[in-house]
Amino acid sequence: MLKALIIFLMLAVIISLFSGLFFLIKDGGKTNRVVNSLAVRVTLSVLLLAVILLSLWQGGLTLHPTP
Repeated sequence: MLKALIIFLMLAVIISLFSGLFFLIKDGGKTNRVVNSLAVRVTLSVLLLAVILLSLWQGGLTLHPTP
C-alpha cells in the first residue's frame, strides 16, 4: 500500500510537469496556469518526500546498504 502511494505521487508529479509544459506552450505564459501547475508540482514533491521520510522513520521502508 505504501509503495503504491509513492508510485501514485511520482506519477502525479510527472503529470503536473507535463501539464505545465502544455500550458506554457498553449498560453505562451500569459495566464497563471503555469504558476498553478508549478505550485501543485512543488506541493506533491514535498508530500512525496514527507511520505518517504516518515515511512523510513517508522520502518515501513528499509534501506539496503551496498556490501
